[in-house]
Amino acid sequence: MANTLDFTPTPSGRSTPLHFRDVVSAIHDHPLQECGHLIDCACKSLQGYVVQVLTSVSHQIHDALKQYKTEGDSEAHKIFREAAGHTKAGLLPETVNPDEETIPGIQHPGSTGVIYCSDRAMANGFSYTSSHEWANLGQGAPEVGDIPDAPPRPQSIQLPFDSLEYAPTTGVKELREAVANLYNHTYRQGKESQYTYENVCIVPGGRAGLSRVAAVVGDVYCSYQIPDYTAYDQMLGAFKRLVPVPTAYRMDLDQLRKDIRTQGLEVVLMSNPRNPTGQVVQKDELKELVETARETSTTMILDEFYSWYIYPDDESEFGKSISSAEFIDDVNEDSIIIVDGLTKNWRLPGWRVCWVVGPKNVVTALSQSGSFLDGGANHPLQLAALPLLDPVHVQAEKIALQKHFKHKRDHILKRLARLGLKVAVPPESTFYVWLNLEHLPAPLNNGLTFFEELLKEKCIVIPGIFFDINPAHRRNLFNSPCHHFVRLSFGPPIESLDKGIDAMARVLKRAKKEGMHGFGHNYKKSMDGSGASLEHHV
Repeated sequence: MANTLDFTPTPSGRSTPLHFRDVVSAIHDHPLQECGHLIDCACKSLQGYVVQVLTSVSHQIHDALKQYKTEGDSEAHKIFREAAGHTKAGLLPETVNPDEETIPGIQHPGSTGVIYCSDRAMANGFSYTSSHEWANLGQGAPEVGDIPDAPPRPQSIQLPFDSLEYAPTTGVKELREAVANLYNHTYRQGKESQYTYENVCIVPGGRAGLSRVAAVVGDVYCSYQIPDYTAYDQMLGAFKRLVPVPTAYRMDLDQLRKDIRTQGLEVVLMSNPRNPTGQVVQKDELKELVETARETSTTMILDEFYSWYIYPDDESEFGKSISSAEFIDDVNEDSIIIVDGLTKNWRLPGWRVCWVVGPKNVVTALSQSGSFLDGGANHPLQLAALPLLDPVHVQAEKIALQKHFKHKRDHILKRLARLGLKVAVPPESTFYVWLNLEHLPAPLNNGLTFFEELLKEKCIVIPGIFFDINPAHRRNLFNSPCHHFVRLSFGPPIESLDKGIDAMARVLKRAKKEGMHGFGHNYKKSMDGSGASLEHHV
């Protein structure tokens, strides 16, 4: 038929708009019997076009509304508030279940980041029996299996008859001596003041060690840095006058001196190397930190659990580690308390054998606090740890660990960069990436929502707010300096890392293809997908 109008879609998939004069012209040029057909086709074309336009506008409006301003706009944040101990201060009694009667005198402490994230993962189907199906980049633990060129992993322990008894609350003397000798060999050769077993207290895990220290700190002003280890806030509840110090990625020594002077700080707690930012204070800067403690009569509690995770550019530097012990003048006079152990450096988190190193009188106090807090570390495993602290064994472990984890760090950074997730300040230590999501479109640009979306893809990360001071007590979590961050761990084997990055790629690909209207909602609150409404207590 001559002059038939073409209503087929354009290459974009959208039908060409039909102007009114085109319809009039077509009716004029065609026989009457064809006009009905032409008008019908025109109407259908216009209808399809209008539907497409309205759908597009609807998605744009929906995406615009996703520019969340407060946590009340975010489903992920509402779920966070539903968890026990996370209700905003002053709104409701903190209970295990808001629908149940509160037990008199009991206050829920809230969960650390790893516990909350594990609970949320379980609501999405995660279990430890099926953990191989997931990429757990949230757990702050290193892989525990064999790595290239490392000494064989311990697979059995002896159980001497005497080890069935309680160990002293300060630990087995032989292990205390081994720890002291290792510090002297590694950091204090040629120095007059040397550590002895009396400077070492063996504790059942790092948190137990920090809790023992917290229990003997008096009613003084104590500070810790933000962001830092998620358990510090709960542990520091023993301090009556807590002063959190925001420090971005790494410590600012000038600011610390100013805070000590102007705020009357007497105790400073910090992780070095730093969890979660992966930054480290070392060499001259670490020397200045120790000198600051000495000059200002300030006690420094240094969590040095990642002291082996140093990634030098020069391969000849492999095997070196960092510790404030290197710059202490007198081991019994300088107010430096070091916490470390087998957990991270030896890659034995399940052993729970750690230590606190400091002046003799501090160790005596820790013995007393340990007697009512934890009772002491596992006796057989203390004995099994003795050969692992031999300096020759330690050096082999260090070199293998640093080469292997540097390779994993470089691998995950390259993969993130290819996804457009460039890390502004790459980690120079630890096994964490502190990833800023601020450049992503809302709601993926906040850590809690990004975390919830990854759970749908069987991947676990830790939202940045858990490295803030007591995030559950913030009125609006969107105001947290850690709001736009997540922490990724490259502690797991590289296969798990790739599985996790693949999950992130799927989320970002879906966002690019479908827009943001599919994000920020439909999160499971329990294994069966059910959950009480959050409206009544948020």
